[in-house]
Amino acid sequence: MENEENKETQETPETPENPNEVSTPEDLEAIKAQLEEEKKTKAAAEASLAEKDTRIAELEASLSEAKSGSEAAAAELASAKEANAQAVSKYLDAVRTANSTIPQDIIAGDTIEDIDASLAKATTIAESVKANLEAQAKEAKVPAGAPTRGEISLEGLTPREKIAAGIQQKGGTT
Repeated sequence: MENEENKETQETPETPENPNEVSTPEDLEAIKAQLEEEKKTKAAAEASLAEKDTRIAELEASLSEAKSGSEAAAAELASAKEANAQAVSKYLDAVRTANSTIPQDIIAGDTIEDIDASLAKATTIAESVKANLEAQAKEAKVPAGAPTRGEISLEGLTPREKIAAGIQQKGGTT
């Protein structure tokens, strides 16, 4: 227990004994200085808070501007996408019209590059088919002029018609 009593006496600072609890002029000066210091600290804190409030207001205004700017950009992007889709559709129609020998459903695509690629592929296929057809046509070529005359078939003719045909072949008249 003695240790506890020693601790209590050691922890409390020694103050001059003032039985009436009356502040001395030195105490008053120290309190005034402390009060002034706290007033300065308070004023600095209030100034800092005012600066922070101003900065927060500036940032909120910037955020508001950024939001409105992004909304405008989103609307502009949507408009550009719609215009692009219309342009691609018109281009597809023009390509199909210009290449009427190629079936319409073969030329397709969602972008101009896709349409051009499908047109190139369709053109290659059409040229290949044309070349094959031309090769087949050359193989089955018919000579120019009338074919040589062969003998007349007498099957199915009446006897009178057979006699007339025989006379005609010999150079006679009927």
